[in-house]
Amino acid sequence: MTFPCRVAAGVLAVSAGFAIQAQTADGVPPKAAVCEACHGPQGKSTQPTTNPILAGQTSRYMYLELRDFQEGRRSNELMSPMAAGLTREEMHELSDYFARQTPPVQSFAADPAKARLGKLKADETLCTMCHLGGFVGQNEIPRVAGQNYDYIVKQLSDFKARKRTNDAGNMTSVANTLTAQDIENLANYLVGL
Repeated sequence: MTFPCRVAAGVLAVSAGFAIQAQTADGVPPKAAVCEACHGPQGKSTQPTTNPILAGQTSRYMYLELRDFQEGRRSNELMSPMAAGLTREEMHELSDYFARQTPPVQSFAADPAKARLGKLKADETLCTMCHLGGFVGQNEIPRVAGQNYDYIVKQLSDFKARKRTNDAGNMTSVANTLTAQDIENLANYLVGL
């Protein structure tokens, strides 16, 4: 590459950086509003029966899930088409943005007896080995603390029924050992964390 070409390439790279920075000067990625239509303002879901809380979720996990929706390893009638047109950069921007948000306080009233049994089951199945203490998640392992009750039940049930298999089989093997009552108890425990 000749000197003038290097200068031109550098100017283009810098101006592209300014364009991206200008779009996100307030820290909100341009496409976040599309996500928030279903996942709620700042990822604090207002539709707990169908949409997970994104606020405070691990960035790496969200990025991988978006990529899985895009590449067909995970399927959902709404999310698959939403992820289809995202660039890798947009997926990283969105994931980082929602990861920085504070999760909401849950309004779901967990049943204390079921939550106690859920904690015992979580201890028995060694859930914290992957999800960490407090179930805050790490890297590609999701935060499940304070997640919506119905969403937890659906995901655990889908793993058990092998409707969801985009996790290399880890959750499928764990969920396979759970009864429907175990799933309900775990959801009561996790929603209250």
